[in-house]
Amino acid sequence: MVDVIVDVSELKDEGKEVIQALVSFMKEKTAAEVTNEANKITVKTQAVSKKHLRVLVKRFLHKQGLNDYFRVISSKENTLKIKERKLGEED
Repeated sequence: MVDVIVDVSELKDEGKEVIQALVSFMKEKTAAEVTNEANKITVKTQAVSKKHLRVLVKRFLHKQGLNDYFRVISSKENTLKIKERKLGEED
């Protein structure tokens, strides 16, 4: 069984409801065991690849209207990170 960790530490400013919605979304779409600890969501599965999970997280951010403010990057092996976009300063 492969554990893929999604680091949501920068997303916690949006509220716990958003993180819980992401957990529910991942459970629904992957039919895998998804757990939520502090700043991490762990997905335990063999059927879903890390690349597919990245696409699912990007789709979730788009549905929530957060894709303009956050992006998904691959940090370490079996780890995805939701990172805040650096928006250009407006004059």
